[in-house]
Amino acid sequence: MADGNSFRVIVSGGGTGGHIFPAVSIANAIKAQHPDAEILFIGALGRMEMERVPQAGFKIVGLPVRGLIRPLWSPKNIGVMIDFMKSRSQVKKIIRDFKPDVAVGVGGYASAPTLNAAYSMGVPCLIQEQNSYAGVTNKSLAKKARKVCVAYEGMERFFPADRIVLTGNPVRQNLLDNKMTKDEAVKEFGLEPKKKTVLIVGGSLGARTVNESVLGHLDEIRESDVQFIWQTGKFYKKEIDAALAKTQKPANLYVTDFIGNMDAAYAAADVVVSRAGASSISELCLLGKPCILVPSPNVAEDHQTKNAQALSKRDAAIFVADKDAREMLVDIAIRTASDDKKLKSLSENVLKLALHNSADRIAEEVYKLKK
Repeated sequence: MADGNSFRVIVSGGGTGGHIFPAVSIANAIKAQHPDAEILFIGALGRMEMERVPQAGFKIVGLPVRGLIRPLWSPKNIGVMIDFMKSRSQVKKIIRDFKPDVAVGVGGYASAPTLNAAYSMGVPCLIQEQNSYAGVTNKSLAKKARKVCVAYEGMERFFPADRIVLTGNPVRQNLLDNKMTKDEAVKEFGLEPKKKTVLIVGGSLGARTVNESVLGHLDEIRESDVQFIWQTGKFYKKEIDAALAKTQKPANLYVTDFIGNMDAAYAAADVVVSRAGASSISELCLLGKPCILVPSPNVAEDHQTKNAQALSKRDAAIFVADKDAREMLVDIAIRTASDDKKLKSLSENVLKLALHNSADRIAEEVYKLKK
């Protein structure tokens, strides 16, 4: 739609870091390949992207779009649909003014009205699906997209096979550029370089089940030869501090609400305990980290369980169901960290699933759609 020399791209989606990190990575890759490209983000008002995208140096416009309310027959969904139509109308005006060559959707509330409007106005569309089980928004947009960039094989059950490109998920570049040794990284957390280290993360907000799994097994941690780095999440930090105050915190347990330098934390870790979000899994694959995945049961279509199973069936991760974690997780983490043969096998198998240069490959697919 734009003139022949310019390259203008709309990138839409968000809601969680799992959508925002890839979106920003794709935008950065487009700018690296085409320094004169103009990129405009479209997000949902009140969601995380409205803060994170400007921090990354890009302009963003917010839509009043919201998710459908369960049950679907709820009268409240009338308001949700009105907001969707308002959002679609707003996107059409943005497209008329911005004149994009391509529209990219990464999933999340804003993707649906944005790509629906773009498709209706003849703008070529590309969607990026991070998970092994496609989300509702991306499934609904499948026929409107000319290209679908995916991170897992076997996605033909959700999308037209001739439009699928296996690219992998973009990850935070600083994690891959890290030159820190394991010894240096371990010392950053005040721990001992010669001991095996388990990193426990439940996402930036934390995960109640994962945290309760640790709190319930402090004695086992204290008595083990393994040391732990535990990111509790800001939401749970107060109650965890209160619980630790009633007992003696194990000396081999480093506790923090948020890890700012994840590159150091990954470098320190022999084993990573994590939820099974798509971005986290992509990072673990690229870094070759042995991992224990505890999928969150509170996500759409239980996609984290399907992500974790995609790895565990290839012996590239250990799967622990959320309902079993409080009883089993710490014991499995200690035993895994102490088993060099298992660590080597997990690392080798997870590395085989890594897809490199994902953001660059997606950016190339975006440019191919330019008329």
